Amino acid sequence: MTVFDALALIGGLCLFLFGMNIMGQALERCAGSKLRTILGKLTTNKMTGFLTGLGVTAIIQSSSATTVMVVGFVNSKLMSLGQAINVIMGANVGTTVTAWILSLGGIQSDNIVLKLLKPTSFTPVLALVGIVFYLFAKSSRKKDVGTILLGFATLMFGMDAMSDAVSGLADVPAFQNLFLLFENPILGMLAGAILTGIIQSSSASVGILQALSMTGQVSYGAAVPIIMGQNIGTCVTALLSSVGTNKNARRAAVVHLSFNVIGTVVCLTTFSLVQAFLKPAILTHAADMDGIAICHTAFNILCTALLLPLSGLLEKLANILIPDSKDSRETDKAVELDERLLGTPSMALERCRSLTITMGEIAVSTMRDSIAALTDPSPQLAESVRQGEEQTDRYEDILGSYLIKLSAHQLGDAETAESAKLLRMIGDFERISDHSINVLESGEELHDKKLSFTPAASAELSVLTAAVNDILTLSLDAFRNNDRSAASRVEALEQVIDNLKEQLRSRHILRMQQGECTIEAGFVWSDLLTDLERISDHCSNIAGNVSDLCAADMNLHQSLRALRDKDSSYEDNINAYALRYALPAMAQASARS
Repeated sequence: MTVFDALALIGGLCLFLFGMNIMGQALERCAGSKLRTILGKLTTNKMTGFLTGLGVTAIIQSSSATTVMVVGFVNSKLMSLGQAINVIMGANVGTTVTAWILSLGGIQSDNIVLKLLKPTSFTPVLALVGIVFYLFAKSSRKKDVGTILLGFATLMFGMDAMSDAVSGLADVPAFQNLFLLFENPILGMLAGAILTGIIQSSSASVGILQALSMTGQVSYGAAVPIIMGQNIGTCVTALLSSVGTNKNARRAAVVHLSFNVIGTVVCLTTFSLVQAFLKPAILTHAADMDGIAICHTAFNILCTALLLPLSGLLEKLANILIPDSKDSRETDKAVELDERLLGTPSMALERCRSLTITMGEIAVSTMRDSIAALTDPSPQLAESVRQGEEQTDRYEDILGSYLIKLSAHQLGDAETAESAKLLRMIGDFERISDHSINVLESGEELHDKKLSFTPAASAELSVLTAAVNDILTLSLDAFRNNDRSAASRVEALEQVIDNLKEQLRSRHILRMQQGECTIEAGFVWSDLLTDLERISDHCSNIAGNVSDLCAADMNLHQSLRALRDKDSSYEDNINAYALRYALPAMAQASARS
């Protein structure tokens, strides 16, 4: 093997790893919301979790990426440790798909059909289609499809380059002796673990082994221990990703390591005994690409069959290895967003959406407390309102910063739209909590200055606050459930609240003219009307964003107009809300407050 062969081998390896990386990322982007849906339907059922891990890994072509995602999900409380264990086991089987795809490169036949199945026959066509999509398509989804095709073509060309570069090693005695050395199960296992730990991809290390097998010098006796060691080496990625996470996330990484170590120890022990006492002839035969794919699949299936029924024991082992602190409980970081999820935009958005719902619940609860404080100005309510406002400020800072970081990643059209909508919504929820402080301060001013509204004004205000409480509930439900029907009712109620505000302002002016209301109380009244009406405006914005997301549109004002003009139930909703929140008739004379 010359220095030029060595350079060709390095170049082929780089192409292989690069192709696998960009193909996996593009596959993940294309999966997008489907990946989110698949993971969102996880249950504690072992088989469901196993199949989910298998399917996701087969899609994105990397068990390491799946396991890193799982660590991030557990850290962000999107997944329990029990669910994570089953997914991790499925990921180990899912990663074998790559070896089968790569084994197509070993097809040797004069049959035209079989020749067409060989990657070197069809990857140039895939590369041509891919580059056309990548350069000329307008849609980001089509660009991703082009990237997938280019990535696959690149990794297959890299595989072919590696195979050609190492072909000369067949006649090198040192190379032959090296693989004779790896027939020692321990050394073979260590070699596989170290190589995979360095490149952090068991799929890639299996591909390298398949390329080396083309020399005819890799026996099954050497290949099998190397394959077993590769499963241990792939744990490095998950262990590194778990640094700085919460206890359950670290436990998920430990489960991944424990699963692979236990499976390898059991299988390697069995293999060593068979090799020592039975000495099957096949172990001395040269392995080919298909044979390595079979061994890789068989080993992972055997490990899963052995340990899947014992997943509960693996969870207990992880809890023993990483126990809960006896002196102090771990700080709850639920509000924080794990940057590991940025590599999986669909799941990062799901986490952002979940936290935005929590932020909305806090903002709505804070607003209700401030309305209650108008009639019950207790210190407890005031403290609750101020704490709620501080919480929503914190959520806005964390979510806003995270969504901006997420926008720097390659997102699909739908994900870009959702990210923009979430940024708008957190602003609306934060402004609602700001108005709750204004409402609270209006109530405190009334209490501190011993002011009060006339009975008629108090009755009218109760109608308006009831409508505001209703629109807060409706807008939050519309967002929580992606309910366009609820969004339409929000817009109708917002129109009714606008009308109520104008009526209350007119009635207030009339009472001022009749001398029934003091100037100071009138100022507070005006501030309250403004704040309550603006809260309904923010609820309307939230409803418009929900409508945008349902329609996959980015035009908020157009969506609001569509809710008013194209929704046949809009006028009916307005009439129903106008009847429900009708003001009491004005008395001819009322006692001065």
